[in-house]
Amino acid sequence: MKKNIIIKNYLPPTASVFFVLILWQFSVIIFNVESWFLPSPSNILIELINSYEILLENSLVTLSEITIGLIISILISIMISGMIFWFKSFEKTIYPLLITSQIIPVFTLAPILIVWFGTGLFSKIIIIVLFTFFPLVINLVTAIKNVDMDMIRMFNSLGCTKFQMFRKLYIPAILPNFLSGCKVACVISVIGAVIGEWIGSSNGLGWVMKISGPQFQTARVFASIVCLSFIALVLFFTVVMLEKKLLRRYPN
Repeated sequence: MKKNIIIKNYLPPTASVFFVLILWQFSVIIFNVESWFLPSPSNILIELINSYEILLENSLVTLSEITIGLIISILISIMISGMIFWFKSFEKTIYPLLITSQIIPVFTLAPILIVWFGTGLFSKIIIIVLFTFFPLVINLVTAIKNVDMDMIRMFNSLGCTKFQMFRKLYIPAILPNFLSGCKVACVISVIGAVIGEWIGSSNGLGWVMKISGPQFQTARVFASIVCLSFIALVLFFTVVMLEKKLLRRYPN
């Protein structure tokens, strides 16, 4: 039974990916496309093997930036949503600022952040936080607002304190939304890291892509994209595994 479920869930996407790769490989061969213009999947695989050390080194740099940025985003989102829960008037104060932070494209702020904070780790973390904290906050605030009013009245009638209500009612209710926001943030964080490294950096996968493109090392650019995709998938499925464990502990 379990084997059938695995086949049903994973066979279609795996087959579709292989179909695209095979179609890509044969298209490049049939139309005789130059590797500097569009490398074949086999050329990208060879580049992954040949440039293993440089890709691994810079992948670790990008992963560390993403991890720190995500942790800070999660802490900020929990703090803001907690303030909104404890102090209802705080929502009217902070919401306009949250919306304003998303009106200005982060890409346009990246050069300014590089000027202010330099090309080191700190500027990349700020860019990742700007990319990721908004979906986390919105998901948490939406979940808080959607908690069943009948359950809230029942907890109040039982004389529960606000802390007890938060621990017993709100945490199980908002957990699915929070984890969904984390999954979105994991994917978006990769974009933020690449933009930060592209604008100003001397390491990271975004930097590898930046210096490889003008040198027509297109296979290395695609190899970097494969590494970034792998990082995003690892982070995403880490949250998925955490979600399964937590939702079993806190059934909604």
